[in-house]
Amino acid sequence: MNSLTDQAIPSQNFSQDDGPPEADQLEGARTIAFVGDKGQLTLDARRVLVALLLGPSVDARRQTKLWPVLLRNESVLRSRLHELFLDLVVDHDQQVAFTRQVVTEEVNAPILLRKMALTFLESALLLFLRQRLTVADAQGERGVVSLQEMQEHLSVFERDDNADEARFRRQALLAVEKLRKLSLIRLLLGGGDKRFEVAPTLKLLFPAEEIQALTRTYAGLAAQPGDPTAESAIDSPAGGLSESESDATLDEDDL
Repeated sequence: MNSLTDQAIPSQNFSQDDGPPEADQLEGARTIAFVGDKGQLTLDARRVLVALLLGPSVDARRQTKLWPVLLRNESVLRSRLHELFLDLVVDHDQQVAFTRQVVTEEVNAPILLRKMALTFLESALLLFLRQRLTVADAQGERGVVSLQEMQEHLSVFERDDNADEARFRRQALLAVEKLRKLSLIRLLLGGGDKRFEVAPTLKLLFPAEEIQALTRTYAGLAAQPGDPTAESAIDSPAGGLSESESDATLDEDDL
């Protein structure tokens, strides 16, 4: 994908066939970003649209400049996404937005957002984080969890006859790293121990009813754990999850 630039190309560089730039219906005149540009969105609105498509979300705390642009252009952004058979989900209370694949029986809509299968440990960790977020919300706090807490939770799924404890610890750390790359947790800077904030998006992607059913299933599996590396039946949320390299990668020194 070509990068967008802040510098508008002067109109005299275009042929007469391109015609003069039309007035933008959103906020001010539209920006001509490159030769032959027929887009009608402002440059900032395009950046929001790209951020939504890249996923997993746009939120006010992490993307302070994009969030107000999203709110001002919510209707037209939803319209653009509908043309791709995607819906725009905006939670104004949590100040987070993401895309969701439209599912309809009326037409045979192509699927744009890919699903990403999670391993058993990744799914178990996701459920733990979702529960932690629920508790934090009830107390009016941010969902914060330490690396040690996540590893201790996953340890209940280790087989009693496991002869390679180091391998299991590596798998647990990889599960943490996977959810970090999916931007479901964010490493907090400062402090001696590694602490993460749980993304508010997780509450929207997994409703409480679904989490309760899945938690009962995993509680039963914890009593008779199988192969923690096997893929579970849980796919990644339908919010267009994509991997991010924004934070420092965890390594085996954290085990």
